[in-house]
Amino acid sequence: MTTPGSPPVSSTLEEEKKHHKETSFDAEVASHAPRLRGRKLTVSIAFVAGTGFTLFGFLLINQSQFEKVFPQVVVDSSHPNHATLQSFVVAIYEIGCLMGALSNLWVGDRLGRRRTIALGGCIMIIGAILQTTSYSYAQLVVARIVTGVGNGLNTSTVPSYHAELSSAAKRGALILIEGSLITFGWIDFGLFWASGSSAQWRVPIALQIVLALVMVFGIGFVAVDRLVRQNRNAEAMAVISALENKTPDDTEVQRTYHAIREAVAIEDFGASSGLGDKHAPQNHKRSPLRKLLVGGRSQHFRRASLGTILFQRLGLSDVTSRLIAAANGTEYFLASIIAIFIIDRIGRRKLMLFGAVGQCITMILLAVLGSVQGAGAQVVSAVLLFVFNSFFAIGWLGMTWLYPAEIVGLEIRAPANALSTSSNWIFNFVVVMVTGPSFNNISWGTYIVFAALNAFIIPVVYFFFPETAGRSLEDMDVVFALAYNEGVSPVAVSLRKDIPLAGSPEADRILGIETVDQKVDASGKTS
Repeated sequence: MTTPGSPPVSSTLEEEKKHHKETSFDAEVASHAPRLRGRKLTVSIAFVAGTGFTLFGFLLINQSQFEKVFPQVVVDSSHPNHATLQSFVVAIYEIGCLMGALSNLWVGDRLGRRRTIALGGCIMIIGAILQTTSYSYAQLVVARIVTGVGNGLNTSTVPSYHAELSSAAKRGALILIEGSLITFGWIDFGLFWASGSSAQWRVPIALQIVLALVMVFGIGFVAVDRLVRQNRNAEAMAVISALENKTPDDTEVQRTYHAIREAVAIEDFGASSGLGDKHAPQNHKRSPLRKLLVGGRSQHFRRASLGTILFQRLGLSDVTSRLIAAANGTEYFLASIIAIFIIDRIGRRKLMLFGAVGQCITMILLAVLGSVQGAGAQVVSAVLLFVFNSFFAIGWLGMTWLYPAEIVGLEIRAPANALSTSSNWIFNFVVVMVTGPSFNNISWGTYIVFAALNAFIIPVVYFFFPETAGRSLEDMDVVFALAYNEGVSPVAVSLRKDIPLAGSPEADRILGIETVDQKVDASGKTS
């Protein structure tokens, strides 16, 4: 029996039960808190991701000691067919990378981002050991394939992992740092002078082992993963809170968590009811194919780096071509830094268009100068190769890794990045295989082909590539859903300033999701 004015016993018990659950959930969130928070956590993730991109394989095929061990790569008048063998041992790495990237279609979501990166690093260590100890052409080819498989896993996973753990305001700059780390080229020139030892080419390849070990152990230290599809709600809340360096009950932390759970809910809905269901959320009423194709096309627009070979094609001496190629790598690195500081201010589209236009003009000028004989034409052509790399570094170097990770939704992010990265390696393979024979057969006409390809990029980017700057990964779902609702191009919608943030009630209505309270209850679910 209760006294007048006192709360019912059942109500009191419910409040006590709710309080107990809230306390229990808060304790669980606290138990999953990463060791690092805020800037320290962001820097650690960037370091590990950047280390993954320094593992881009390279092969010093023009080193004298390398040519002694592998005479199949020496191209001269008595062995003209060696141009194909030379291109093949370089290009076969791209096939390994393709295999690794495609394997991510099956292992990416099963293993998760961190385990996939660790697996890729371990495979790269095995491949690098095999390359370093190679004494036959066949072993080198097999070793290149093995190393490529590991790199394919890494390059199709690291950008997604980093993008998912980066704020919208800084995501572009952080991921472009990864692209910049690909470029520095003084190791080639420095080891060139070790002409009396096979260390000339074995040491640079062995350095990949050290970097891979750093990445494998580093990814274990930065033990964070924001995916909530496995219903790890407390862990997800703890990671978001640590990344934003705010308490779990902060409004922004709650909204971010809510937006990610929405993305997972939409994915689960599509998997259980089919994409054609008339009651499907708006996110699934528009086909994910467009986003997949856009991400894939951005990777198509990469090009292989063939610095030393291209400078030798200009008729420069072996030492001079290496010195200029190494300097070009340094300038390439410095130019890529420019993009890091402006990518989040002026956006992705403007940088891509700027790079494509500059690259096209540069290739046209190289073709013109290639038809002219003389020392002056050689000097200007060498300068133009610096100019081309500058345009590429600013517009496309890191962009092709950043953009595919941003443009696709959670439901297809892993397979879409696997396919887009695969397209990169396919096109790299084609470029590496045809460049040498192409210069041998049509000489400066090769530059005309490259100019035409760069010209093709411009209208594709302008008409089909939405702007992603300043938007979270979940915000892009809202952009595509709103474009579907209004029957307009996602490009036009992406340039608008009135798009509601994912996780807000306005975004819920656009996505066709029933609006829910954003406050997370004791079980870790929104109610």
